[in-house]
Amino acid sequence: MKSLSVITDPVYKKKPFNSFDKLFLPLLRDERDLPFVYLTLKITFTLVPLAVLLFALSVGSAAWWLCAVAYFFLNNFYFKGPFGLMFHCTCHRLWFKKKYNALNYYLPWFIGLFFGQTPETYFSHHIGMHHIENNLPDDKSSTMAYKRDEFTEWLRYFANFFFIGLVELVQYFFGKNRKKLAYKSVTGEFFFFFLCIGLSIVNWQATLVVFILPFVISRIIMMLGNFAQHAFVDANDPGNDYKNSITCINTNYNHKCWNDGYHISHHEKPAMHWTEHPTYFLATLDKYIKNDAIVFDNIHFLHVFFYLMNKRYDLLAKNFVNLGDKFSSDAEIETFLRSRTQPILSYGNTAVA
Repeated sequence: MKSLSVITDPVYKKKPFNSFDKLFLPLLRDERDLPFVYLTLKITFTLVPLAVLLFALSVGSAAWWLCAVAYFFLNNFYFKGPFGLMFHCTCHRLWFKKKYNALNYYLPWFIGLFFGQTPETYFSHHIGMHHIENNLPDDKSSTMAYKRDEFTEWLRYFANFFFIGLVELVQYFFGKNRKKLAYKSVTGEFFFFFLCIGLSIVNWQATLVVFILPFVISRIIMMLGNFAQHAFVDANDPGNDYKNSITCINTNYNHKCWNDGYHISHHEKPAMHWTEHPTYFLATLDKYIKNDAIVFDNIHFLHVFFYLMNKRYDLLAKNFVNLGDKFSSDAEIETFLRSRTQPILSYGNTAVA
């Protein structure tokens, strides 16, 4: 176990703006989102040209394979996390001012395609459903019914999302009389699928590398992340943000992925700017202590997922932050963590699964 140490995660620090910064600042709603501009430009001028080359070059040539390897690495290992969480942040908080609103479509309707993000679907699912239902039974990505330290259970969870997730999402929106989000989800999903079909007729190998593989990998990562973020749920209070989510502090992941480790405060205040979470965490420690919140130090969601799948509760306990000094040993922490990963089959008078 660990004691709470100094927080090293990024917060906003005002600094002088250079000439290039000043070109974009008038467009932005919040100057703190300037790093998103630079990440988007990097992707636009590296990944997109590589994608074009993959369709233009002769398939199987040395140049094609070089571009394919470079594209696959940059997309799925270098840009995937930073882009995905930038996309997440900009879904919660539009980053361009109202009079430049057309620019807000650049990520979901263009750049997102290269990462397998079907337009509007992520926004509809995440903002229009997940945050509202908060991992409770009506949340179509709820983890409650699963034993959250079993890989076969995650496979079942992923398969449900991958193969019938859109159907369940549309049914949810129609049931809640939110048909506009249902139509947006279907429109974005089918736009992406027909785009891939059309491009596959032209060049299926390039389409596979540029769009289809990133699509599959993105959906795996999203469901892996959500499973870990909501792996430890208190059966007695599953709707409590502090008891159904976790927080990961002091990890490089938070520097690369815009403080995404602060999942508890993100659910509590979804519109909070990503730079504010470390300060807010420290200011609200009493809530974490009162609610037996689970906080890990120096690991992130991927660690949590793989430790759970291998039942390495010892490693989870080693990185567990003992807020309020409630635990006297790692063994106690392991018992506590195990109790939070058991399937929850009923909520109130309703069966979960």
